[in-house]
Amino acid sequence: MRSTERRTTRTTRTLVGVLAGLSLVAAACGNDDSSEDTVGTDAPASTEASAAPNAPAATDAPGATDAAADEADMADVPERVVSLSPTHTEIMFAIGAGDQLVAVDEFSNYPPEALELPNDLSGFEPNIEAIAGFEPDVVLIGGDFSGVGEQLAAIDIASWDGPAAATVDDTYAQITQLGELTGHVDEADALVASMQEDLEALIASTPVPAEALSIYHELDPTYFSADSTTFIGEIYALFGLRNIADEAEGSGGAFPQLNAEFIVSTNPDMIFLADTKCCGETVVTVSARDGWGDITAVQNGAVIEMDDDIASRWGPRVVDYAAAVAAAVTTAAG
Repeated sequence: MRSTERRTTRTTRTLVGVLAGLSLVAAACGNDDSSEDTVGTDAPASTEASAAPNAPAATDAPGATDAAADEADMADVPERVVSLSPTHTEIMFAIGAGDQLVAVDEFSNYPPEALELPNDLSGFEPNIEAIAGFEPDVVLIGGDFSGVGEQLAAIDIASWDGPAAATVDDTYAQITQLGELTGHVDEADALVASMQEDLEALIASTPVPAEALSIYHELDPTYFSADSTTFIGEIYALFGLRNIADEAEGSGGAFPQLNAEFIVSTNPDMIFLADTKCCGETVVTVSARDGWGDITAVQNGAVIEMDDDIASRWGPRVVDYAAAVAAAVTTAAG
């Protein structure tokens, strides 16, 4: 399915990506206003097949139309996929398309099966020759900031770009698109439905404090954070939490670098550490910071050590992150 034909899906908002993190925390941060793929079809991004022009006439035997459409779809399904994004690697396995992967990037460490694949590729500084060596039908990109898609197209290798999500709906859309791309539409739809159901259940079962609890989300020990316009910020907002990064002044954008004085003065009720793996931050290290012992979150034991990987990826495990947030809110509200 090596085709240079392009299908471009425009999103309705700018997709700002920090959830693959900041370079300071061995993650990636980016900006994109489109989600583009070059997978050899001009069909719109939807779960309905667009095989109608080639479909048999209505007089054909029952089921013939569906069979022809399925056969046409299968002809375009990539057999060899390279993923340069940990998030998309997770999605591929979650929708049952893991066996189509032939190589992944160096940070694709989940699920465990991903580690059984060649995993020396870089998603930040892609090596076109190394990628081409795996003879992929399509390459999955998590935000094309280096022009790798055009470089791949020049050697007749298709690519699909799913930049960092800005909302949970963006995540659902990417799961759906990857399901269409890989021939796992039903599995992708089922995954989205399951995630929606689980998130709704978590929100419904989590107590709502009389007064909104304030939170500080830490990306690294230099106090980079994420406000409510980001993907991770939306997760906190789903539980009615007030993000202190929204109050930060300056030009830090969606991912402002706060300072210790500001954090201490805003006195957050909860602190979520997304720098436990990268930087070794813990309840103990935070409590030892000058002046932080007076913060309500520290005094009440509401400093929550999160998994950096789950916090920085916008795939299926967003539900796991939300569950951790829900548990922390339940404890704090009690």
